[in-house]
Amino acid sequence: MSLDWTKSTFSGGEKTCVEIAHRADSVLMRDSKYTGPAVDQPIISVAAEEWSAVLELALDRSSGSVRDALTITVHPDGSAVVRDNRGIMLSYNTDEWDAFAKGVADNQFDRP
Repeated sequence: MSLDWTKSTFSGGEKTCVEIAHRADSVLMRDSKYTGPAVDQPIISVAAEEWSAVLELALDRSSGSVRDALTITVHPDGSAVVRDNRGIMLSYNTDEWDAFAKGVADNQFDRP
């Protein structure tokens, strides 16, 4: 299945960014730094109705939980970890999370 992955226009050219793909009933998140086999790439699925809560946490640059689905932990240095209820974890450095938050502020990740 082919997905159209997108990243913030504020992301640098070093291919380190939060990438998302909109699906009919969910939004998928992944980390572009992953270099292993594509079938093993960690991907977090967020239900469409929970996506706005994820965007609010990113915009506020704050830690929090979205129901029982996932937890976002923002560290003092601005880096962040997104972990879902299945134990899948995505770690983003300060620049990656900053670019994502700026993209959120610019409405780049709103549901179509």
